[in-house]
Amino acid sequence: MATEQQILEILNRFTAPGATTGLVDDGAIRNIEVDGATIRVTLAVPAGPTGPIDELKSALTTGLETLEAIESAEVKIQTMLSTIPTAPPQAQVQPPPPPSWGEKISGIKSIIAVASGKGGVGKSTVSANLALALAQADYAVGLLDADIYGPSQQMMTGATGSPQGTPDGRIHPIMAPGGVNVMSLGFIIDPDQPVIWRGPLLMKALEQLIVDVEWGELDYLIIDLPPGTGDITLSLCQNVDLAGAVIVTTPQDVALIDARKGLAMFQKMDVEVLGLIENMAAYTCPACGNVDHIFGSGGGRRTAEDLNIPFLGEVPLDPSIVIGGDAGKPVVSDRPDSPAAKAFVELAKIIAAG
Repeated sequence: MATEQQILEILNRFTAPGATTGLVDDGAIRNIEVDGATIRVTLAVPAGPTGPIDELKSALTTGLETLEAIESAEVKIQTMLSTIPTAPPQAQVQPPPPPSWGEKISGIKSIIAVASGKGGVGKSTVSANLALALAQADYAVGLLDADIYGPSQQMMTGATGSPQGTPDGRIHPIMAPGGVNVMSLGFIIDPDQPVIWRGPLLMKALEQLIVDVEWGELDYLIIDLPPGTGDITLSLCQNVDLAGAVIVTTPQDVALIDARKGLAMFQKMDVEVLGLIENMAAYTCPACGNVDHIFGSGGGRRTAEDLNIPFLGEVPLDPSIVIGGDAGKPVVSDRPDSPAAKAFVELAKIIAAG
């Protein structure tokens, strides 16, 4: 039987398109599995023309099948954004401040950021359902998951597959059910592999996810931001011409405190705040019809009034939203007649009208 060392030696004889070191030394190997007389190898290489990648796959298959007791080799090659770094952050040279990305983005009419002051308020759920509701209204919509540390849109939207490269080195987003083009780091990285990147690497990854993706002609690009007011949000405000930002909160006081901080940050960055959405507003018992305000009542509306920004509306606390998100079936498409789906549709209408 072939040994692990023999397998690695063969793999390291080959280089990814554009690389100068072997696949093993370059950190391209993701998984190796030997199942009897079959060997399965998964690797990730920078996105690029399909020809060289197909040639690499064929050459690897032939090389691995020369190993003793191996009758067949299955090689799976995942493509990733070409310049997202994979080395530990301490091994990277600090790059200069990034240039403006706006001049590199064309064909997108409005870019809207969905933000929250803290995690756990349902910001990603709101982003996915807003994008889908806009698509149902016949708008061309893209959804960018900018939460580098905790990407989730690849699961919540039901989008599957690996992003494919274009001949000019760009990358295609994944079309999710419902007609939304989705891009997330979750399509590229191992779901169990943590992202251990500092600020400069995060900025480079964000730039690639925006600039090097072939979004096409879009009416809206919805950007699902990470919670808080960190590097990702600041860099986006500095480098992209945002049509505006939507802030998501729950009625809970601790969430509203952080929502105020998020609003202040956007105002300092001269980004228009389109309004505030109160998520998890109230729970209606399906058996008796009793309405229970589990996280409080009216806090979002009061906060919007205090801060003199539009209150866009409420989304009820509904278990079907959670179930749909976990199953890749957003409530807007899975249960279109539910109060939650109708709330998202109304929110999308308000945002589009603004």
